Amino acid sequence: MSWQAYIDDTLLKSGHLDKAAIIAGDGASTWATATGFQVSASEGQALSKVLGGDNATVFSDGFHVGGERYVATKAEDRSLYGRQGRSGVVVVKTKQAIIIGHYGPDHQAGNAANVVEKLADYLIGVGY
Repeated sequence: MSWQAYIDDTLLKSGHLDKAAIIAGDGASTWATATGFQVSASEGQALSKVLGGDNATVFSDGFHVGGERYVATKAEDRSLYGRQGRSGVVVVKTKQAIIIGHYGPDHQAGNAANVVEKLADYLIGVGY
């Protein structure tokens, strides 16, 4: 399956996300993205650092995805969750990639997180 197919057929088709991207684990390049959803290299690299354990200021400073600032609500070994009003993002790192899912005000955060976390589990299981 192509990276774009994971975006379209797994993440967006779930109905729990409205935007998504898969970027390189170091955050420097984008592998696939939903139409109109851009994650800059600087945003990706900052996410990679946080997911690599450098999360001392993420709760006080927040983080950026797609040009928007999010307040961190969870930062663990492989996962970073953030909110902006009633919308939010779920960011999960696998061995080689970072999966980013955005949910809107009409979506449930828990359902969005499950979709992203399950794809991450699958990719880790197949070596990515």
